[in-house]
Amino acid sequence: MQGSLTMGAMRLRMLSLVSGLGMIVSSIITIQHYYAANFPESIYEGSACDISAFFNCDGSAFSVISAIAGAPLGYFGMVIGLMIVLGVIFPSREFERTNKTLSLLNVIGVVALLIFSVAILGSLCLYCTGFYLFSIFSLFLFWKYGIDGEEASLLRRWAQPSMKYVATSGLLLLLGAYGFAEYTDAKQDAQSGGVAARVVQEFYNLEPVEWPSYISPYWTVQATEEFEAAAIRIVEYGDLLCSDCLYMYEQLKRLKDEFAGKVNIAYQMFPLEAQCNDVVEKDLHPGACDVSLMALYDPDKFLAIHDEVYENFRQARYSREWQAELAVRFDVEAALSDSATMAELQRQMQTGKEYERTHEEYSHGIRSTPTMIINNRMIIGTLPYEQLRAIFKALVEEAEGEGRFIENWVDTGP
Repeated sequence: MQGSLTMGAMRLRMLSLVSGLGMIVSSIITIQHYYAANFPESIYEGSACDISAFFNCDGSAFSVISAIAGAPLGYFGMVIGLMIVLGVIFPSREFERTNKTLSLLNVIGVVALLIFSVAILGSLCLYCTGFYLFSIFSLFLFWKYGIDGEEASLLRRWAQPSMKYVATSGLLLLLGAYGFAEYTDAKQDAQSGGVAARVVQEFYNLEPVEWPSYISPYWTVQATEEFEAAAIRIVEYGDLLCSDCLYMYEQLKRLKDEFAGKVNIAYQMFPLEAQCNDVVEKDLHPGACDVSLMALYDPDKFLAIHDEVYENFRQARYSREWQAELAVRFDVEAALSDSATMAELQRQMQTGKEYERTHEEYSHGIRSTPTMIINNRMIIGTLPYEQLRAIFKALVEEAEGEGRFIENWVDTGP
C-alpha cells in the first residue's frame, strides 16, 4: 500500500493540518507587524519587537526582503500554509504531490531567508522563526509519511506536482499579491492624508515636557546658534547601533533638506549597553558604548562619525574590527580611555532620569531608542517620513503665524 500523509491515518492528517495552520498564523502575525512598523496609523502605534541586537523583528520589517512588489513577504508564506490546509481538507494524490513539492521549495526559501537574515541583516525575527519551524515540520511530515516515499528517484519522489493545482494556486497567488500591493499603496497614501492629520492632532495633544537639564552640544542638524531659536527643535535620544535609530536617521535625512534653516537636532547619546548605561539589564547593542565615546571625543568629528556609522550600519554593529578601524581612521582611539569623554557620555545619558518613569523597574524615564523630544513633546519610537513631515510642517506654520495647517487638523481651542 502506497503511503500517504493526507489520505492515510487521521493522526497524520491532523499533524499536517497543524503545520499548515501554524504557517498561516505565523504569516498573519508577520504581515501585521510589517504594516504596523512601516505604516503606523497613530503616534502611539508602531513596531515593538526588539528583544536584543540579534532577536528583533524590526530589522526584517524595514529591510528590502520585507515585501515583493508591495506585497508583504508573509503573504506568500500564508498561501503555502493555506495550500497545506486545503490539501488535508480535500485530499487527493495530485494535491498531496503538489504540496509535497511546494513544501520542499518553501523550505529552500526559508533557508535562504534565514541565511540572509543572519548573515546580511545580522538579526532574526521571532515572528518569522515561527513560520520557519512550522515549514520545516511540514516538510518532515511529507518526507517521513508522504506519498511516493518509496520512489528511488529523488525527482519522482519530490517533483511530481499537478499542473492543474500549480496553475490554480499560482493564479490565486498573483491575484492576492496584487490585492496586497494595492492595499500597501493605499496605506502609503493614507500616511500623507488622514493618518498624518491624526498624528498631528495626537502630537499636539501630548503632554508637554521640559527640555533635559543638559542639552547635548553635538548636533546633527543646525539652523540657528541658539537651540530654541529654530521653528523645529529636537532632542534625539539615540543609540548609534540601534536599528530603529537607523530608520529614524533615514527619515530625518530626507527631512533636513526639505526643512533647511528651520531645524535644530541635538543628539543625546543613550547607548543600550550595560557597560556604560545603568538602565539596561542586558547588552542590547554590544559595542554601542565604545562607538558613542568615539563619536563624542572630538566635537569637530562628531557628525562625520555619526553619519559614517549609520551609512555603514551592518559593519558598525557587528564588526569590532570595523569599529577599531573607525577609531583609527578618525584618530579617536584615545576616546575609550578619556575621562572627559566618558563624563560627557554620562552627562547626556543621565538626563533620561529626569523624565517620568514608564516602568517601576527602571530608574530612567527614557529607556529606549529612539526617543525624541520635539518642541517639548516626547515621541517614543519611530515614525515614518510622511508623519514626521506633517508634524514638521505644522510646527513651521505655527512658528510663522500661519496657523492654517493646525486649524485644519487640530482643535487649537479658543
